[in-house]
Amino acid sequence: MRRGPWVVLAAVAMTVVGCESGEGLVIEGDAPATVYDGPMHVPTKELGEHTPRALRLASGAAGRALECAGEMYNGNGPDGWSTADGGASPEEGLQLYFDLFDPGDPRSGYRVERREADRVLYSYDVGGRTKVAVVVAKDQQGRPGWGPETSASCDPSELPAAWTASHGYEIWTDRAGRRVPTTEVSSGAGDDHCGQWQVHFLDLGGRRYARDPEGLLEPGLLTAPYDDSVTLPADAHDTGYRYEDRELWLTGDRSTAYVRTPDGFEAWPLLKEYVACK
Repeated sequence: MRRGPWVVLAAVAMTVVGCESGEGLVIEGDAPATVYDGPMHVPTKELGEHTPRALRLASGAAGRALECAGEMYNGNGPDGWSTADGGASPEEGLQLYFDLFDPGDPRSGYRVERREADRVLYSYDVGGRTKVAVVVAKDQQGRPGWGPETSASCDPSELPAAWTASHGYEIWTDRAGRRVPTTEVSSGAGDDHCGQWQVHFLDLGGRRYARDPEGLLEPGLLTAPYDDSVTLPADAHDTGYRYEDRELWLTGDRSTAYVRTPDGFEAWPLLKEYVACK
């Protein structure tokens, strides 16, 4: 019940979808290589957690329309808009999704994957496979007009490299050069408005490490001082993770992330707790 056969996209069309190079929110073109053929309205349920099962239950038809290589990254049900917000067309309903929720998904390059009288499924496709799905519905209970009903997305690592790079994502690769899900390993700079602009964080397996050369983090937050020049411990091993010119090495206890740069090894200490920017 997942999908039925459809016209295969031309290779050149696949490469341009979602690059946000001046294209509109909704673009013309063939539907994905296969089209979601399940129900367009699926009852949703909120579990109050961020597990794959919870995201699937919360995202209804949109979650079922995804074609992720890994686990679903985000998924939401109908919420957050009022009687005065509905659009006059499905495309206005899709625009409302971005205006109200600012989901962090690409904001252009969507195609109509499937259309019914009161619902439209929009898909953002990479390589002919749906990576972001939004179902907009007409005249929902207490909400006249068109607006978002359910939405879901794959991990950012499955989106085009040009898009993730331009939106601040640092996507690591594995030994084979494949992009690794951000839920497995990710990194990024601290928030400017919290005075952490020179701090760099690394998240790995539920742990967070920090590069803090200027000592901007609160005293006692790090389990050890950051060191920009260390000798690699004898028991350290190469994880195979790479980001640009960085390599990630770990010891068995994972108390420190050893990041190899062209200048040598840096020791990124573990944080005692996550840093909340207020």
